[in-house]
Amino acid sequence: MNTVTDNHEAVEKVKDLIRDIDTAMLTTISDEGLVSRPMKTQEVEFDGDLWFLTKKDTSKFHEILHNRQVNVAYADKSYVSIRGEAELVDSREKIKEFWSPAYEEILDTTADDPNLVLIKVQAETAEYWDSGNKFQMMKFMFRRMIDKNTEGTAINQQVDLH
Repeated sequence: MNTVTDNHEAVEKVKDLIRDIDTAMLTTISDEGLVSRPMKTQEVEFDGDLWFLTKKDTSKFHEILHNRQVNVAYADKSYVSIRGEAELVDSREKIKEFWSPAYEEILDTTADDPNLVLIKVQAETAEYWDSGNKFQMMKFMFRRMIDKNTEGTAINQQVDLH
């Protein structure tokens, strides 16, 4: 696995890989262990922070209150796993900025609901498998099939985002 440390380059690569993926899996830590659930990704440009809407009366809200370490996973044309620290943001203005009519159905409420809160994930690191590059994917698979080292295929990278 290669590691990229240039922050701007890393953020741009992750932004390109998660663009247009509507749903992410948010993993929090409960008293029983890890818990993952699907979350709708906000339609904002990734700058190192991810945003999600939830309600205060959910288990994920209480889990983040007790342990802010989270993971967010995306799967589509590529696979991206982002580790970071979550912050609960109770801002009516910011909620209205992110609000869309789809949330009325998903969350069964309106943007003015005082039970709504934002989860802001400050990304620390990301690991990705870029399966969108067909040539690199074929090179990776071929080297794997013949038991060769897959270094240099650039399929799997770990990046520092802070």
